[in-house]
Amino acid sequence: MPLALLALAIGAFGIGTTEFVIMGLLPQVAASFQVSIPTAGFLVTGYALGVVVGAPLMTVLGTRISRKNMLMLLMGLFIVGNVVSATAPVFGVMLAGRIVASLAHGAFFGIGSVVAAGLVAPHKKAGAIAMMFTGLTLANVIGVPLGTLIGQDIGWRLTFLLVAGLGVLGLVGVARLVPEQPRPEGVRLRHEIAALRDVQVLLAMAMTVLGFGGVFAAITYISPMMTTVAGFSESGVTWLLVLFGLGMVGGNLIGGRFADRALMPMLYVSLGGLALVLALFTLTAHDRIASAVTIFLIGGLGFATVPPLQKRVLDRAAGAPTLASALNIGAFNLGNALSAWLGGIVIAAGLGYTAPNWVGAVLAGSALVLALVSGALERRSRSTHPSGTETAAEQSPLTEQVEPAGQTEQRPAVPAHH
Repeated sequence: MPLALLALAIGAFGIGTTEFVIMGLLPQVAASFQVSIPTAGFLVTGYALGVVVGAPLMTVLGTRISRKNMLMLLMGLFIVGNVVSATAPVFGVMLAGRIVASLAHGAFFGIGSVVAAGLVAPHKKAGAIAMMFTGLTLANVIGVPLGTLIGQDIGWRLTFLLVAGLGVLGLVGVARLVPEQPRPEGVRLRHEIAALRDVQVLLAMAMTVLGFGGVFAAITYISPMMTTVAGFSESGVTWLLVLFGLGMVGGNLIGGRFADRALMPMLYVSLGGLALVLALFTLTAHDRIASAVTIFLIGGLGFATVPPLQKRVLDRAAGAPTLASALNIGAFNLGNALSAWLGGIVIAAGLGYTAPNWVGAVLAGSALVLALVSGALERRSRSTHPSGTETAAEQSPLTEQVEPAGQTEQRPAVPAHH
């Protein structure tokens, strides 16, 4: 794997830390600003919605400059947002800082996925994407637990200042390690938008919304759930987040490996298992050991869906992948926002802190249904065109100019099916 993937992983580490560290600090932030836990949950929802909006917006801006410069610009925006959050005098200002930081999220992972996939051979694309996302998963093993511990013992403001420092490291890493790449030629915004007409791209994004939304339904409120239901101390929540992060690391690597071999079966297993485990979490949340095991499995099964879904979007929108890739990252966070909001509703309705787990199970189960539909459509397409060709209506006329090592290559917009 190229060294440049390390730079992308460093940036992903910082972004992952700021996205997830708020989960373990909701009670402290709520008490600091004298707001309720469901209200503090808007720091999760607002960040997620900022990713949804920022992903296409920043990606469109990124078509005008080189991908490396755009990645550096995004890390700068990330730094500013976290500094604002750390110094916020009132809740509204902190929410604004979270949104500013979130604007960098979707485009960084979207553009970063395209860059990562372009650095390796075609049969290693999912593995390269998984390598970049390893930074995000390691953030949950190292960055988030440490940030939570610091936030609980010293103060949550210091946590966000340290996260801003991670952004500086990410910026330096991109500047030093990512190779210069010219602005893609021959790709226009209308091409990027046209690539979204593929039904399989839209189905993959919908699976992303519902599948990872299931994860966040439970994890958003993990701190109050585990302290009030399972009986963990606040410091115990830190170790639960480590378990969640370890699960994410394992799931991400397994998902990346099998997505290059059997993409759809990988999705069936991970989404089906995720729905089942989330449903069981309603019961296991009352026992410390069982809840810890369940949290590990949620992280593993949830992140096992990330490389295959991201690769599927890149493959199906290969002629103009940047916007589709960024939008799929936005879809992850749309699911986060949806599930955090729904989880807050069921808690506010008096159904208890375990109620969001049922919300997550329903969301993940719905994603499995869409995966089965997607697989059925793909099999029908293969039986209709056994030679591997597709009708003109199914093909995109778009191509992207790719120039590795000074050569120009025409890449078809729709690659072979998996």
